[in-house]
Amino acid sequence: MLSFFDVYRDINLVNVLVRLLMAVLCGGAIGLERSYKNRPAGFRTHILVCIGAAIASMTGIFMYINMQLPTDISRIGAQVVSGLGFIGGGTIIVVNNKKIKGLTTAAGLWVCGIIGLAIGAGFFEGAILATVLVLVAEIVFSILGGRISHNEAFRLELSYNDKTALNHVMRYCKNNRMIISNLEVTGTSDHHRPEYSVTIHVRTRKKIDHSDFIAYIRDIKGVTAASISNFEKD
Repeated sequence: MLSFFDVYRDINLVNVLVRLLMAVLCGGAIGLERSYKNRPAGFRTHILVCIGAAIASMTGIFMYINMQLPTDISRIGAQVVSGLGFIGGGTIIVVNNKKIKGLTTAAGLWVCGIIGLAIGAGFFEGAILATVLVLVAEIVFSILGGRISHNEAFRLELSYNDKTALNHVMRYCKNNRMIISNLEVTGTSDHHRPEYSVTIHVRTRKKIDHSDFIAYIRDIKGVTAASISNFEKD
């Protein structure tokens, strides 16, 4: 460990102030990146989480060392770690046809709380390194992740008047290793024969030509209309 921090490891008024200020800096650094990306939990939320975790950790140490109470100094910190799940859960939302958003922010809040516990316990080296690595993961790895190519999911809007048509479409998707994540069927009737409409959410394992795909679907017996639309990006 770095000897520079040894003078700040005891619990006294000056060291409490130093630890709380470090919690503000570490939590603020992580929260600033989240605020820049306009995420639901941003600058102030991360600072509050880090300060709260730091004071919780120091409270456990103070009760055990200064007040000499028969208590487990890690118990309060353990409750902080589990309680952060409720805060993180509030940042996770479902948007754009069941796409999940906010997982990174929730994980960042959880890590931010643990960094606060480390600061409160006097483990400054670990807290600083963890803050740096979190920022690297959220900034650098986010750029790298955006460069990973993958096949986007799309929505197939289908109308048909023969029930076997849907079976042919499903079989074609299966034979071409397409993943169907959702399927919604509605039925409408006219004066002559029933008409069905279906929305299928499809993700492909390999790149396909959408024009060839939709041309094949339209040629299936019983299909009256077919179109493809992409999901909106978050």
